[in-house]
Amino acid sequence: MNSAPTALFDSYEQDFQQFIKIIGKKLDSEVSNNERGEERKATLRRVEMELDEADEMVSQMEIEIQGIPQSIRAEYHKRLRTAKADLARYKKLLKDQRASVARSDLLSSSQSFTTSDEPYGENSDRARLLAGTMRLEDGTKRLQESQRIALETENQGADILLNLRRQREQIENARDTLHTADSSIDRASNTLKKMIRTMYKQRVVTAAIIVVLLLLIGLIVWSKVT
Repeated sequence: MNSAPTALFDSYEQDFQQFIKIIGKKLDSEVSNNERGEERKATLRRVEMELDEADEMVSQMEIEIQGIPQSIRAEYHKRLRTAKADLARYKKLLKDQRASVARSDLLSSSQSFTTSDEPYGENSDRARLLAGTMRLEDGTKRLQESQRIALETENQGADILLNLRRQREQIENARDTLHTADSSIDRASNTLKKMIRTMYKQRVVTAAIIVVLLLLIGLIVWSKVT
């Protein structure tokens, strides 16, 4: 398990880069040119949700950077600024493409209201019936697309919850490892203190023996002299 202080930041950054890569593909000019109408709107709605999730990851990166040592924090601030710049750029691109889709819809609507030679009668009724059928089909497609997006969102939410659960387990394991290390340090400190006390006792005993020997030698010398 990687218990480094930068592990969670690196994990959020990696997830962010994956989301940005997916978003970039969906906002690519070639993809946008191949999609029309409701299909493009659905893609842009998915992009908006993915940008919200990417924004949340950047917020988590801002939180995690507070626990990174000062000696390397500057490098991670730079990486965070890069992520924010990417996020802002794609948000602006999403806004521009939505405006483009809105202009296209407005242009299509204005073109649909053309003058008919027969505003009343059988042809007009047939046209209204056809228009109603097309609106019904369009509504059905929108409902199906909404259901599909909801399902995708639910799956993405489940994946995010799973990732958060794994990260919580990593934090708990790191905390347990820290507690174990603290206990080992306490035991080592107690052992060292005992060794120091034993050393002082040995020094006292050695000094006492030396003193006794000196006294004996002095007595022996004094007795021989006298």
